[in-house]
Parts: sequence; C-alpha cells; structure tokens
Amino acid sequence: MENKNKLETISNLFEGNEIRSIWDADKEEYYFSVVDVIAALTNSNIPKRYWSDLKRKLTEEGSQLYENIVQLKIKSQKDGKSYLTDTLDTKGILRLIESIPSPKAEPFKLWLAQMGNDRIDEVFDPEIAINRAIDYYRNRGYDDKWIEARLKGILDRKKLTDVWKENGITRNYEYAVLTNEIYQEWSGMKASEYKEYKNIRKESLRDNMTDVEVALANLGEIATRELAKRHKPYGLKENKEIAKKGGHVAKVAREDMEKELGQSVVSKENTLNYKYLDDNKTLKAKSKKELKEKN
Repeated sequence: MENKNKLETISNLFEGNEIRSIWDADKEEYYFSVVDVIAALTNSNIPKRYWSDLKRKLTEEGSQLYENIVQLKIKSQKDGKSYLTDTLDTKGILRLIESIPSPKAEPFKLWLAQMGNDRIDEVFDPEIAINRAIDYYRNRGYDDKWIEARLKGILDRKKLTDVWKENGITRNYEYAVLTNEIYQEWSGMKASEYKEYKNIRKESLRDNMTDVEVALANLGEIATRELAKRHKPYGLKENKEIAKKGGHVAKVAREDMEKELGQSVVSKENTLNYKYLDDNKTLKAKSKKELKEKN
C-alpha cells in the first residue's frame, strides 16, 4: 500500500484537533489515523486504549471494518518520527463513526466531505492547489522570495524528469542516481548525505534549504536538462555523465559566490521545530548497558 511516490503526509485540523492523514494521489483517497479520529470524537484520555478495546469488540462482532485497516507510516506528533499507524479510508472512517457514540459525529462527517470537495476542486482548477501550497509554506514561516524559487524549482524538476524519461530513464532508482550525481558534484554530498548533514530524515531536502541552496540545486538541474536536450544521452550511463556536467555548472557558481563571501553557502540549517534523537548512540548505549548487566 505505502508508496513514497504517491503518498503525501498531511495534517488536518478538526475543531482544533490534529487529524494526521495521508493522501493517495493514484486512488484520490485519504487515509486517516484512527487514533486521531477517536481522540477528536471522544473524551478518552487514552485514545489508543479506546481503539484497542473497540477493535476487539468489532472483531468479536464479525465486523468487516477490522479487515479494512491499513497500516501506514505516519509522523508522530511527539517525537517527529514515523511509525506504522492504523488508518482507514474515508468510507472506513464513516463506518467507524457509527461505532462511536459522539455528538461530534455529524460535524466530522461534514468535515470529511469538505476535504474531499477541496481535492476535487483542485482537479478542475489547479490554481487552488498552488495557492494551498503557498499558504502551507507561508504558515511555516517561508518568505515569498523563497516560495517563488521553490515553486519554480518544482516546475524545472518536472521538465528535467520529462527529458530523462525521453532519454530512456524509467525506473525510480535511476532518477535517484542521476539526482545524486548532480548533488554530489555541486555540494560534495549525495542527497542522503545532505539530509544527514542537515539532520533531517524523511522531510523534503529542498524545503530545508536556504534560498541560496535552492538556487544552486535548481541551477544544477536546469543545466543538466539543457545539456541533455542538446546531447541526447540515452540510458543511465550516458545520462550520469551529463548530470555530472550539469552539477558542475552549479559548482562553479557556488565556488564564485563563496570566494566573494569568504564562507560556505552550504548550510546545516533546517526548518524543523523538533529534533531527532541520535538512534545510533542510543542503541550503542543500550547495548553496552545490556552487556554490562549480563557480565
């Protein structure tokens, strides 16, 4: 079920309650965190226990709702990490509501319907989706100059992947390899290494870049696209050579800027309002403790 290419984690508010959800672009369907829905509809202090008891009851009654549960990785509100979470699609949530006595049931149904209408409206008028993206970035504190560069970068990225597709690139890992060639050349790091440098994980790398970094990333991809259109490489090997050349264009621009500034423009800054724990250190400490206890 889970596919990074089509699932987008979204947080939606219902009467001040955060309902974590995932949008499946292929199926045009939302999947909602069941625990969040229960927390919004009930006064339970422990919604997880409420859901556990309800699941057991539904199973005993032979309800098919239990069979429709899909576990998807959704980011935790507490530590920012992603965990497998019980989710249901819109129909499943509506059936769930029938099993929960709550005065908020009808308002919640109307909220679900409105969310669906918003997505349908975006199909007929894509500008609505663009405005939603702008509002999203503004709410997270990005200025309009950064947003403009980010949205332009998304379009330029799409143009590049279209060219790659014409040049024989069809698999997801191939797109990742070519992207890494560009990043490696101008930043000295692969995308995964760049994320580690900025101390981010599943979050978008570009959403955590400064405006200068975004500009360099865009320049590398634009240069790669134009070189690919001119030289028409075919297959992964030939496209890797062109991607490296495109990244080199951004590298030259970076070096010129750093020469004038006297400092690096590749930043460790990110936009997260939370910090990840160092899992490796935690695991090592735990292992040492367990070993000491055994001895």
